[in-house]
Amino acid sequence: MSAPFCIADGELAVAASPQGVPGALTDPDRVSASALRYRSADGELIGAYLAEPRAPGRRPGLIVIHEAGGLGEHIRDVANRFANLGYSVLAPDLFTREGGPPDRDNAAELIARLAAMPDQRALADLSAAAALLRARADASGAVGCIGFCMGGRYALLFACARAEVQAAVDCWGGFIDEAAPGARVSSERPTPPLELAGALSCPLMAAFGAEDQNPSPAVAARLRDAVAASPHETQIDIYEGAGHAFFADYRPSYRPQPAAALWQRVVPFLDRHLALAG
Repeated sequence: MSAPFCIADGELAVAASPQGVPGALTDPDRVSASALRYRSADGELIGAYLAEPRAPGRRPGLIVIHEAGGLGEHIRDVANRFANLGYSVLAPDLFTREGGPPDRDNAAELIARLAAMPDQRALADLSAAAALLRARADASGAVGCIGFCMGGRYALLFACARAEVQAAVDCWGGFIDEAAPGARVSSERPTPPLELAGALSCPLMAAFGAEDQNPSPAVAARLRDAVAASPHETQIDIYEGAGHAFFADYRPSYRPQPAAALWQRVVPFLDRHLALAG
């Protein structure tokens, strides 16, 4: 990809966040949002959601990487919440080529779909997203990423396989230690992110639920050991009373207190490493 390229698909209405969620956007007029498509390294146009503050000023960029459920209303709202803090936020649709997310109610189909997505393709899409954020006229030059579920895995992978973000947050990224159940590697996922963690290129925060099984607290401990010698700041936290997707306020897994605690840790972490200029 010689230069960042995008096609604006139009401005979108911004809604207030659900009442009481961490970092809730209560005044939608503070944020503007639009749908766009940007070109990845292979020439494919990737759908995305862009949220940004209406107030002028130079600002860092943040990539929000969606969960296995796709680029839905919840992820857009999370993007809005970060835009409200002063970030230019891009949430890529990594299911663009598949025509949409898998059926989350069909566990076998979901895992098969995720395992079939090549890591190198996702990395290219994320690299193009970072380039697009840095090319903005109002960009400060710093870019971070945060991902949830499958997006957490990609956030960790991106921070370890490439040196293109200044901070990364992995929220319960599943399959960071294997390609799929019972398979450490595959042609699509040749190296587990956990095995790349020694090459971490930026500060990392990772959040795990004490009641989660994928990733489990044992995997959290392995990640903590893997990054122990990193010159970058690392925070590997296990949240008690929480399982998988405890920040997803639209799902039964949502846990208000651990979700609030996560937000209170993530915001200053990103602010510190991305030098937020709100």
